[in-house]
Amino acid sequence: MASELSEFEANMRREIDAFLKPGKRQARKPSHADTAPTRPARQAPGHAAEPAETRKTGHRVKLAVRKRQLDLDTVFEHRSSSISKLEAQLEAEKAAKKAGYPIIGYLIDIQRL
Repeated sequence: MASELSEFEANMRREIDAFLKPGKRQARKPSHADTAPTRPARQAPGHAAEPAETRKTGHRVKLAVRKRQLDLDTVFEHRSSSISKLEAQLEAEKAAKKAGYPIIGYLIDIQRL
């Protein structure tokens, strides 16, 4: 149990140092706890680490759309790289029409990414 605690403390120390100084590599000498074998990170089989579409800036726009006049509203979600809310909404409306939803009901939500 003492070794697990020392490993945990060493890992937390490394993570805190990496968070506080992200641009610098750690030049300190590794201790016994740092050289202990670690488990590889779990990853679901068949999935990439991160999709290529992951964006750090922009907006996630949700629209209520319909295929026909008397249909129920369906939520259409679009991720825009635009920093302007209005431009992101217009982009989402164009994408919804291109996806086959001719009737745009209303804007549900816009969130910053």
